[in-house]
Amino acid sequence: MKSEQAAFGERLRMLLKRAQLSDSPAELVKLLARYHSVPVSPQAISGWLNGKSMPRQANLRALAKLLRMAPHELQYGAAGAGRTVREPVIDWDSRNALDQHAIEEFLALPEVQRKLVRALIDELARGSKRKGS
Repeated sequence: MKSEQAAFGERLRMLLKRAQLSDSPAELVKLLARYHSVPVSPQAISGWLNGKSMPRQANLRALAKLLRMAPHELQYGAAGAGRTVREPVIDWDSRNALDQHAIEEFLALPEVQRKLVRALIDELARGSKRKGS
């Protein structure tokens, strides 16, 4: 029977792949910082990915936000999904988690900055249409 750490490591690698995120510990350090994780080293993340250790609860919550799932589902898998109250999860219709993160960051901007970003996107879209015609 697999240890909880080994099962977690396999689940984490599979979920990162499904979300099209790198399983590079150095990259994950940067991504987790965006989600209010406790500072963590690449070596600690390597331990999670290789099934040798489990993240602290704050980092588990940050990983769950990153992967758009409830923390208990990340920790225990689908079998543990019924054990606690389900947290709301945003249902995205995108294949790329980095795009989802960019959208969330955009929505967190003040209205003035969102207006600038929309103008930039409009200009980029017009430029690509001109090149494509």
